[in-house]
Amino acid sequence: MLLRASRRPGGAPESALTTLLALVTAWLAIGLAGLIRPRSLEFAGRALFVAGAVVGLLLAIVAAMSIALPAESVVLPIGLPDLPVHLRRDALSSVFLFLLGSASVGISLFAAGYFRSGEGTLPGVLCLEYHLFLAAMAMVLLADDAYAFMVAWETMALSSYFLVTTQHRIPEIRRAGFLYLLIAHVGAIAILLAFGILQGGSWQFTFDAMRGAQLPPIWAFAAFALALFGFGAKAGLVPMHVWLPEAHPAAPSPVSALMSGVMLKTAIYGMLRITFDLIGTPTWWWGLIPLGLGLFTALYGVIFAATQSDMKRLLAYSSIENIGILFTGIGLAIVFHGVGMDAMAALALIAVLYHAINHAFMKSLLFLSTGAVLHATGERNLGHLGGLIHRMPWVAWLTLVGVLAIAGLPPLNGFVSEWLLLQAFLLAHEVPKPFVNMLLPLGAALLVLSAALAGYVMVKFYGIVFLGQPREAALHDAHDASVLERVGLVWLAAGCVLLGLLPAQIVPMLAGVVADLGINASAAVTSAQSWWMLAPLPARSISYAPLVFTLAVVSAVLVTVLVGRLVYRRRTRRADPWDCGYERINPRMQDTAEGFGQPIRHLFQPFFAMDRELPSPFDRAPRYRVVVFDRLWRLLYLPIERIVQRAANAVSVLQQGRISAYLLYSFVTLIVLLASVL
Repeated sequence: MLLRASRRPGGAPESALTTLLALVTAWLAIGLAGLIRPRSLEFAGRALFVAGAVVGLLLAIVAAMSIALPAESVVLPIGLPDLPVHLRRDALSSVFLFLLGSASVGISLFAAGYFRSGEGTLPGVLCLEYHLFLAAMAMVLLADDAYAFMVAWETMALSSYFLVTTQHRIPEIRRAGFLYLLIAHVGAIAILLAFGILQGGSWQFTFDAMRGAQLPPIWAFAAFALALFGFGAKAGLVPMHVWLPEAHPAAPSPVSALMSGVMLKTAIYGMLRITFDLIGTPTWWWGLIPLGLGLFTALYGVIFAATQSDMKRLLAYSSIENIGILFTGIGLAIVFHGVGMDAMAALALIAVLYHAINHAFMKSLLFLSTGAVLHATGERNLGHLGGLIHRMPWVAWLTLVGVLAIAGLPPLNGFVSEWLLLQAFLLAHEVPKPFVNMLLPLGAALLVLSAALAGYVMVKFYGIVFLGQPREAALHDAHDASVLERVGLVWLAAGCVLLGLLPAQIVPMLAGVVADLGINASAAVTSAQSWWMLAPLPARSISYAPLVFTLAVVSAVLVTVLVGRLVYRRRTRRADPWDCGYERINPRMQDTAEGFGQPIRHLFQPFFAMDRELPSPFDRAPRYRVVVFDRLWRLLYLPIERIVQRAANAVSVLQQGRISAYLLYSFVTLIVLLASVL
């Protein structure tokens, strides 16, 4: 094994990469240990998942400490002949390794208390698939050549497919898994072709060789476009998003949390790696493509989330919205960097990195919360839930943290990254391209609209699930999360709070990552920045002090309560709330998920394909039914399915079932090849 690493002044080599590889190996060992007692839930489903959480914590610590260290690489003597495995850790991979490790701590702890015996795959096999998935994602982030990257990428796809189809006896779950695997492999082909272009004719597939390749502009753009398609398919960028709302409801909740919170970010990492590292300096107009697709994806995802009545489908569409925000930031950074506005490009990329970390905590917390609700009630349909805050207080209050965070409300983490991206948008009018600087402010308006609708969606999600009265009698028997599940939720909720309160400490670290990608971030964040105030653009007098804001809000609440107690000294009288003159109020009279979604369906009707069943005045048993479909599924994917099916039917004519016909095909092929050679 050859190790190339920087050295400390004392002469000892930095060991961050070696430590990270040891931790990835530990994940693999934990997964294999599950096969020792594959049917034991206590061993495989409890002890080993807790051990995996410990490894994730260590990985997060090592990655965080190595962000500011120089890059280091290693060559492993494994792989194909003359093509060993190259691995590299730099600032960008360290950030995403921190994301992976820190989010996996809470998810693994929750999973240790979540899985039950008799639910699909054996616990030991599930343990192997889960930790293989974690290790594969880590190797994607460490890969330094196309071969190692694609092997890790495909391992990640296959292990997650088996996790999605944990309950493989259900036909709908098998179909969802097949759709996910199909789109994942189509995207992988595009990524492989992008690497093929990036090697530039040298036939050297290391990332160092790709960095040194001199590509003509047309071929550089082709590699960028293929990467955008491939990583966009993995991330759920519209129109390659259709697998995401199918796979997440099919997968167990910890798997959904890991896929949405972490796996989607590997696509963001890949896009950043190819665009700003391997290609180097992208042309400014390239950024308009991910910018437009990102804004459309954000709006598309959030309006579909607003119309969902299934908890996990709602969160899946919310993930599509956040992926749209991330690609919007990447596109904006490309535009700024291409026109020489590096301070603005750095600000946009800092917002992307911050939002990627934030989303890992926020969305993992919400998916795990739905898992706790699903186990306690057996229901995913919002119309059968309600009033769970009284029976599941731990889950309800911790979910509230995630809801407020993903709605973008200060002082939690979702606000910080969206605020940073909005600051970059507000200065987009300075781009020295007249037509572009007129369009970019419209992007800011779409971003704000998506953020506002995200708040609307979270009001629907939280209000219907946890507030009001139980809509079903069985909800009275609901139970709170187990101890391990609570610990996992608390970890993720604490991450949402700390990332929201400490941006002044985190943003300078992310600025170093951006500088490592070749973008001058010195004008975006200064080293003299206050420890309590975030000032991303000091020259613009734009600042945010989350600790001061939090103190002001808490003080206002305490003063209001104190004044109320001092002024109002009469005894509190309790009575039923005003019922608007109706008698016998019952849970069926509460707002429903469909009621919340109806205004969105009317305002954005062109986005939806709806099947309606409307009653007439003469119906003896009137019935009203509306089913909302994804219009892109009917306009794009169903025609492709029909074309593929017709092509398969045409080719199947060759399958005669007779050995003589197959020998004839071989003979004709041989003659054609000989004729072409001669």
